Amino acid sequence: MAEDAEFAPGDGPTSGVSITLTEGTLQAIRERVGRRGVSAYLERAAQRQIERDNLDELIASFDQAHGPADPEAVAAKRAKLMGRTPQAGAAA
Repeated sequence: MAEDAEFAPGDGPTSGVSITLTEGTLQAIRERVGRRGVSAYLERAAQRQIERDNLDELIASFDQAHGPADPEAVAAKRAKLMGRTPQAGAAA
């Protein structure tokens, strides 16, 4: 297979790598998923981190083009999403 092929996160063949984790982190993962679920757990965690990184980049790009979001507007939208009434002067 060509090494220059591009795949989206979660796509393509699997590939083995060596990683280093603290013993406490590894124990916590194994307690959640067992010994045979570590790779799948780390794959999902890496995909979520990539999504967050992409979102951070999108927000930074928006802020650069339009300025930062109004904290009161953010608080109102957050309250609406959470099904609450926004509090006066509440910040995000």
